[in-house]
Amino acid sequence: MKNISLITLIILIIAGCSGTGKKNKGLLPDASGGAGEIIIVMDSAQWNGEVGDAIKTTFKQDVPGLPREEQMFKINHVDPRKLTSFLKSVRNLVFVMTTDDNSAGSKILRNYFTKSSLDRINKDENLFIHTADDEYAKGQEVMYLFGQSSELLAQHIRENKNSLQKFFNQAEKERLSKTLFANSPKGLTELLEKDHGCTMTLPFAYKLAVNEDGFVWFRQMNAENDKNIFITYRPYTSESIFQKDQLIQLRDSIAKKQLFGDPDEPNSHLITETNVSQVPVEVEHQTFKGKYSMQMKGIWRTNNVTMGGPFISYTILDEEQNRIYYIEGFVYSPGKNQREYMREMDVILSTFDTKGSPQASAK
Repeated sequence: MKNISLITLIILIIAGCSGTGKKNKGLLPDASGGAGEIIIVMDSAQWNGEVGDAIKTTFKQDVPGLPREEQMFKINHVDPRKLTSFLKSVRNLVFVMTTDDNSAGSKILRNYFTKSSLDRINKDENLFIHTADDEYAKGQEVMYLFGQSSELLAQHIRENKNSLQKFFNQAEKERLSKTLFANSPKGLTELLEKDHGCTMTLPFAYKLAVNEDGFVWFRQMNAENDKNIFITYRPYTSESIFQKDQLIQLRDSIAKKQLFGDPDEPNSHLITETNVSQVPVEVEHQTFKGKYSMQMKGIWRTNNVTMGGPFISYTILDEEQNRIYYIEGFVYSPGKNQREYMREMDVILSTFDTKGSPQASAK
């Protein structure tokens, strides 16, 4: 996570950015702030200009696959002249400056760089980023964005938007992983390995809802939300299964047979919502622990339209067993923000792994 994988540029880490946290890590405070919050430290004029617009477009982008608009991050701007030690200790911190700007705020930010670092920036227009952890607080991620001019830095930010987003999304997932799986029930993991030839780490509050041949469903219900994880698998017969329409058909066939819907409507079941243009079903190829997979995001609803919510899934090819696994997390929490719920679903799904042939055969 320390280095961002960029599409068009190679990241060059600038030595000399003035963080002193690692030298005195034992004395650092714990990072503060809520999940998904980022403080942007930059001159107010630049915040209201081209660079600020590029940063807002990057970090305030809507999260795909949610029933209503929610921004990827909550960002707050702080002028360097108003940066306090408390604000410096937030979990996600971004410093932004250009060497051609002589405003009071940018002059302060240049003090965070050594003279040799500034010289390198002025000689190489491809240099624009440095990342560090635990600079001013434990559990903190800091990003420095810099350039020779506002125009050039804004271009770098726009061209590498996805990688910049990924850096902080990954940081949030790693933080969540450290707390989510405390006291995880070993019995559920053992059940998965014994009955289904796979493993997954589940948080403490999840309970077994259904365990059948080729299908298993875990659930956590409370007054605020209903969180669900299920795993199913079947023989791999054709690469066409990874096409978007085939993935939707696969999901709907599973949901209709295995997942009940509205408890007051016994004939209801879950289906994939494909008729809401603002929230299309999105699919993306991803390598899942070395295996070919397709990630799918979207929203589900019951066939009688009484319930609905977001889902995220992975369809994974296990060539060794000639099998596809379909794993999904979905949430029902009407009226609530669901960005962090879905981050939790993705973190749980990321613990999935195959462990050879199960005792139970796939349907």
